[in-house]
Amino acid sequence: MEPKPATESKKSSVWVLPYKTQSLQSLYTIGKKLGQGQFGTTHLCTEKSSGNLYACKTIPKKKLICKEDYEDVWKEIQIMHHLSEHPNVVRIKGTYEDALYVHIVMELCAGGELFDRIVEKGHYSEREAAKLIKTIVGVVEACHSLGVMHRDLKPENFLFLSSDEDAALKATDFGLSVFYKPGETFSDVVGSPYYVAPEVLCKHYGHESDVWSAGVILYILLSGVPPFWAETDMGIFRQILRGKLDLESEPWPGISDSAKDLIRKILDRNPKRRLTAHEVLCHPWIVDDTMAPDKPLDSAVLSRLKQFSAMNKLKKMALRVIAERLSEEEIGGLKELFKMLDTDNSGTITFEELKEGLRRVGSELMESEIKDLMDAADIDNNGTIDYGEFIAATVHLNKLEREENLLSAFSYFDKDGSGYITIEELQQACKEFGLSELNLDEIIKDIDQDNDGQIDYKEFSAMMRKGTGGGVGRRTIRNNLNLGEALGLVQSEENL
Repeated sequence: MEPKPATESKKSSVWVLPYKTQSLQSLYTIGKKLGQGQFGTTHLCTEKSSGNLYACKTIPKKKLICKEDYEDVWKEIQIMHHLSEHPNVVRIKGTYEDALYVHIVMELCAGGELFDRIVEKGHYSEREAAKLIKTIVGVVEACHSLGVMHRDLKPENFLFLSSDEDAALKATDFGLSVFYKPGETFSDVVGSPYYVAPEVLCKHYGHESDVWSAGVILYILLSGVPPFWAETDMGIFRQILRGKLDLESEPWPGISDSAKDLIRKILDRNPKRRLTAHEVLCHPWIVDDTMAPDKPLDSAVLSRLKQFSAMNKLKKMALRVIAERLSEEEIGGLKELFKMLDTDNSGTITFEELKEGLRRVGSELMESEIKDLMDAADIDNNGTIDYGEFIAATVHLNKLEREENLLSAFSYFDKDGSGYITIEELQQACKEFGLSELNLDEIIKDIDQDNDGQIDYKEFSAMMRKGTGGGVGRRTIRNNLNLGEALGLVQSEENL
């Protein structure tokens, strides 16, 4: 049977690709797990005909809840092909689909993440930071010149091709990228908390937001910490919207004026004044080899960078455990909630039904705010919310505050049930998640408030409630939190 294109609704089609493909297994042998993201798992794979090694990202179609998810995967594949000739973008080798999975085979980047390489080398200067940011902004410029907005630039999405000293740095994840036309603006709030631009949080942005994210990476490369930081995601967003850019405290007195000038111009809150990717590449600190000093940066910068990177990885592992363990009962509860709102049993919720349902649970939202919630959940813009849209808009909400989810994640790491997580147990979890050498000593030190060399539940819980570095995924931060709060599913300290 000829598969139907992804533009049709999920009800009439279960295919992402608009063409038939060979089976992945007939061409490749699948090897060890390399990593895991929100939607897919990446494995090492070997091409049978040549013996060449590649990375294969496998996306289970059962995780694609609604039509938009199917379209996003197809869009990611198109964008990878569109950018594939760029020397600093991972090359796509082939795409395969069967009844249950979509597989994207691509170039294997075996040289590790950006921050890991810096930490490993142990010596690091402004000049090296300038080289790295030149590559990253070069990718941004290439994207923009081809009409693509990346929308999720962060250090974890840049990998080295190999462990060679001069290996190319490659951009790897285009899952949130979109095609755009000059002057086009977007309103869906996607990205990762530390790196998201202020205009994205205000739901009116264009390609300039990518340059802001590159600026955040540059700030971290030079100081070891993000420019806007807080204990929670909401706190991080408030800092991004209102916080002061600190270029005075350590280590900034030791950083060149030219580097600080560039950061100020990239992290300008006004996207119209902000430098374009091309202007960044023309800045003296990037262009003039003598402008960025070659003297090693303060060792405290490396130490902070090491901690920041390791902590993000551990938290991401824990977040994945929570996501994967969301119980059937929880989905069942949402089904009941959907039924309660769908008073005429039509299988869809209208604006009137949502308004009436919210009134019944005691919500005091204004009509315009309910309209915003409706628009946020109505992915196919047909004026009603179907069950898939409802689940999609509520199931990815901030579930960290839920004690049973934190306990579930803690017990996953605490393999022997001793009530403590040890370095050995963390090593075991890293192996299961396909993560190589994390700086586990550093992580334990940072979380272990009573200095006994292990993490108890109280310490783990405190770590998980601090602002995360994980991606927001394909849903909006703002509207989904609002929808969840309105339906009484989430207690958030306040709306953005």
